[in-house]
Amino acid sequence: MIDVTQDIHSLTTFKRNSSGLMKRMKKTGRPLVLTVNGKAEAVLLDAAAYQEVASHLDVVASIRRGLAQARKGKGRPVDEVFDELEREDSIR
Repeated sequence: MIDVTQDIHSLTTFKRNSSGLMKRMKKTGRPLVLTVNGKAEAVLLDAAAYQEVASHLDVVASIRRGLAQARKGKGRPVDEVFDELEREDSIR
């Protein structure tokens, strides 16, 4: 969660103190919001946080694809899928 008292900075401030702000971001685990003319323009995440967000977005996209396929009548009954998974598990 962003702390509005500490995590919002102008792009100019970030340019002047990028090292210090990056260290704070890594220490707190919170993203930085960078502003231009007082308006939020960018959100900066550390690599691990970005990977987590990207993974969640992939899951959401997969769920949406599955729901769209189900609405079109595509797919298989759940019992059939579970039976197949049980057969695969018993082979191992």
